[in-house]
Amino acid sequence: MHFISQELEDYIEQHSENEPALLAKLNKETYQKILLPRMLSGHFQGRVLSMLSKLIRPVNILEIGTYTGYAALCLCEGMQENGQLHTIDIKEELVDFQRKYFDASPWGKQIFQHLGEAIDIIPTLDVKFDLVFIDADKENYLNYWEMIVPKMNKGGIILSDNVLWSGKILEPVHPNDISTKVLLEYNQLLKDDPRVETVLLPIRDGLTVSRVL
Repeated sequence: MHFISQELEDYIEQHSENEPALLAKLNKETYQKILLPRMLSGHFQGRVLSMLSKLIRPVNILEIGTYTGYAALCLCEGMQENGQLHTIDIKEELVDFQRKYFDASPWGKQIFQHLGEAIDIIPTLDVKFDLVFIDADKENYLNYWEMIVPKMNKGGIILSDNVLWSGKILEPVHPNDISTKVLLEYNQLLKDDPRVETVLLPIRDGLTVSRVL
């Protein structure tokens, strides 16, 4: 997923806001103990998520795909005092790991973990969202999108991660590569959907910012 040199990535991190100490600890422990640590948002993308949240000042946030909780904590940095973050993941073995870091943050009581399939859980959330971060199974991105847009407040922001898919979106698609096929359709949908305005940013593995009209 590295589209620019490691030297340039290092320079970008060095000249962006520092990684908070709690997140640096979470980052380190994820790499030490958890499978597939590259799934973690990391320093630079985390600071982008934090900055966007601070600009949006959301009350209600939804995250689809918690992993170890790094991005959730970044998104909480801009949340209003009475805000809530709902985060969904299917991996039961990560719940306690997530909660440890959530409770060590200022937002522990405002973060609600949901264990299970997002497709089943999203309809049960009787909330209008100001900010949503989609970072889960790519095969369901189209389904998530159609479920989420009606739950957004006007002017709300939907962030979609991994939309460049390590550059596979520019390569011939293998017949069995469902994820790439879905992402190609998803990226076109977000460009054409009259309910939103969208910009795709070449941040890390691709981050789309869509504003609900």
